[in-house]
Amino acid sequence: MIEGPGRVLAIDLGTVRVGLALSDPLRITGQPLGHLPRRALRDDLDALTSVVKDNDVAVIVIGYPLLMSGIAGERADDATAFAARLRAAIPCPIVLWDERLTTVQAERALLEGNVSRKNRRKVVDAAAAALLLQSWLDAQPGE
Repeated sequence: MIEGPGRVLAIDLGTVRVGLALSDPLRITGQPLGHLPRRALRDDLDALTSVVKDNDVAVIVIGYPLLMSGIAGERADDATAFAARLRAAIPCPIVLWDERLTTVQAERALLEGNVSRKNRRKVVDAAAAALLLQSWLDAQPGE
């Protein structure tokens, strides 16, 4: 576990939206925080910097979209490059975490919850970020 106080922010990078999820202060659970529309990289970094400051974030987990074979493809390379830019803008630990199938799982959960197609588009990115975050939190060693 990365030590120190503060919440964990998960980022599910999409080409249109960035899904966000935030842990509780004890880092036990992750909840959807919403999404940010993708714009220019500088705008994305500024918006994320504000989220970090406003929510006492100490660690950022970025979804690392490996291929099903486990190999890093083009989207994983994009996540790596984004993480590098974010590290230069925000002075906290930034971790890449395997996010295979989180969006599929989020879609499935929303379908099972009878969420309409229109509303699913609004929340699927944050739901995927929450699944990513919970996966990372659950993998951390206990205290």
